[in-house]
Amino acid sequence: MMTRLLITGAAGSLGGYAREGLKDCAQILRLSDVAELSPAGKGEEVVRCDLAEREAVDELVRDCDAILHLGAISAEAEFDALLQANILGTYNLYEAARRAGVSRILFASTNHVTGFHPVGERLDHLSPRRPDSLYGVSKCFGEDLSRLYFDKYGLETACLRIGSCFAEPTNRRMLSTWLSPGDFRTLIRKLLAASEIGHLVLYGVSANRDVWWSNAHADFLGWRPQDSSEAYRPAIEAREEEPAKGVRYQGGRHAALKLSD
Repeated sequence: MMTRLLITGAAGSLGGYAREGLKDCAQILRLSDVAELSPAGKGEEVVRCDLAEREAVDELVRDCDAILHLGAISAEAEFDALLQANILGTYNLYEAARRAGVSRILFASTNHVTGFHPVGERLDHLSPRRPDSLYGVSKCFGEDLSRLYFDKYGLETACLRIGSCFAEPTNRRMLSTWLSPGDFRTLIRKLLAASEIGHLVLYGVSANRDVWWSNAHADFLGWRPQDSSEAYRPAIEAREEEPAKGVRYQGGRHAALKLSD
């Protein structure tokens, strides 16, 4: 058990799953978000912080052993907003972590960094990135930044290309991309416990029938997702007789949207 684990973006849905399920991974969970959080419970610290404010981020990461970086705009948005939250915020976090001597960051990337690959194509960590949105581009920046900080400073990162992490899948696309909250938490636990991860890129997805992504290169973690979207298939297919019109790419709606929309 580490002394202090920082979770950014703790007010979001992923942050809620982490706050609920990772309490025994550290003596103290330091929970942060630009949005308001519920009061700290036992073994928690709550720090409201805008990641675009460099001095505040320097203070935020102080005395932390590792960081679960979920703080970001998590869907397509105007570039100026993404610039502040996802690009400047991520840079500030990595630079502060370097100066504070943090050894490991788990970075919430996204499947949208490869969203312009066709549906059904099997991808792994070596597949070319084909971002489907400005949001996807902002996460490509984070992946590249984390690579730089590993090569130059030895700061380890796992880039988690998260699929669709919700309590249950709700559409046909999620039958392939769903990551259950339980599988999300066990993956985070494995990444925190591993003796060494280097710079690791892997997909966050449950054991669904028609998965588009392979994590064979990360077998050393011993992570085996336990959940599957199959139980939800009959109800979803009854609601959606056919896949959404015009959605040919893995990024779904993100790939279909024009940048001006």
